[in-house]
Amino acid sequence: MQRALLSKNKLKFVNGSIKTPLLTDPNYEARERCNVMILSWIMRTLAPDIAESVMYIDSAKELWEELRERFFQGDYFRISDLLQEVQSIRQRDRSISQFFT
Repeated sequence: MQRALLSKNKLKFVNGSIKTPLLTDPNYEARERCNVMILSWIMRTLAPDIAESVMYIDSAKELWEELRERFFQGDYFRISDLLQEVQSIRQRDRSISQFFT
């Protein structure tokens, strides 16, 4: 998603580089149109149940932060299990090719 936003020069809307102008600013309407367009792009990539849970968010930056908070966290228990499995792998008396096949 970041690549798509970057390719359209819209990543700044979700990373906070572009601030929301005042209502009286001549750029306000153009910025709002871009914000709504980015919101729709992101919403179309979401599963329907996830989209329903974030449809109340009206800022691309806020939506991005909500999704990041929700999905960026790792499954620490699964990571721990995988690390333990990796550490317990043993070659024993097998050759490297036998071990990997």
